[in-house]
Amino acid sequence: MLIENSKIIVLKLGSSTVVDKKGKFKKKWVTSLIKDIKKYEKKKHFVIVSSGAIALGQKYLKINKKKIKLDMSQAIAAVGQIHLASEFQKLFEKYKIKTGQILISPDDTEQRRRALNVRRTFDNLFKLNAVPIVNENDTTATAEIKYGDNDRLAARVAQIIGADTLVILSDVDGLYDKSNRKKIITTVNKIDEKINSLINNKKNDYGSGGISTKLDAAKICMNSGCHMFLANGKKDNPIKNIIKNKIYTHFIPKISSLDAKKKWIIGSLNSSGIIFIDQGAAHALHNGKSLLAAGVTKITGIFNKGENVLIVDQNEKHLARGLASFNSDEIHKIKGKHSGEIEKILGYLSKSEIIHKDDMVML
Repeated sequence: MLIENSKIIVLKLGSSTVVDKKGKFKKKWVTSLIKDIKKYEKKKHFVIVSSGAIALGQKYLKINKKKIKLDMSQAIAAVGQIHLASEFQKLFEKYKIKTGQILISPDDTEQRRRALNVRRTFDNLFKLNAVPIVNENDTTATAEIKYGDNDRLAARVAQIIGADTLVILSDVDGLYDKSNRKKIITTVNKIDEKINSLINNKKNDYGSGGISTKLDAAKICMNSGCHMFLANGKKDNPIKNIIKNKIYTHFIPKISSLDAKKKWIIGSLNSSGIIFIDQGAAHALHNGKSLLAAGVTKITGIFNKGENVLIVDQNEKHLARGLASFNSDEIHKIKGKHSGEIEKILGYLSKSEIIHKDDMVML
């Protein structure tokens, strides 16, 4: 069983798995999960990405409204986050397992320098034999820069720390076949039109984010060499049940491995800008070459050196993602120019490539 052989496992807990309909923390269920973790604690590292902060905050503050404005939900999350972390800490402590809290925003995973800092924090928590409890930093996020759901957050965390497996525990047994709602799709090797057509399912069939965010998470994992399982977390001892009953949808990664830099590039949720290239440059990229200034015809967006950008051809077909060697202002000045002209135009020369082949992943 793959889960049994994994060394680093990320567990994403949906809000309905940790908080009941009355807004109370599900101590019995979480305790059963901790017992599962305890069984493997000497052989594996676990990370928990948990929803439920807003639900617990609403309960504590006695707020029953379902539709709450973003700024108010951020305040409620700030209250609920303390209670969520405290509940986890108290239960884990009973089994002599240490915990640490990590709040993450998209900038922490999309900017490579910050992502590496995040990874180091996880690595150090593992050295301390502590289980990281992760959630989105709702108090500082805005509508424009939010994951919006912990499915994608969990996938990005799994990718950054090099996890072998992500398990999304929801209130469903897996991905349902569109033609037969009682049938579970056991394995997914590719997110194709057939799988994407399932997005039309109602949100409440798959949790607050619906199937869309779960497929987004699967894409990140499948492009990063990380296995993802979508399984039912309603019953006690969820990990034990998954291993024993084998009821789930297994998203199998496209690749066995990528180096750490390329994992981060290919899994980025957003690009800071777009670089348009001509046919000759596109041909060179497909042959494993770096992107040179001469092949650039246009750029859009404002970005700094080292930020993630999307490379497209003249028909706007997505060709690659990469880390820019120059900022957007510099590329505007040198686009279409030969490498030997760059130093004269800019007054300095750091690199001759717009994006080096080692900083690029073909799509």
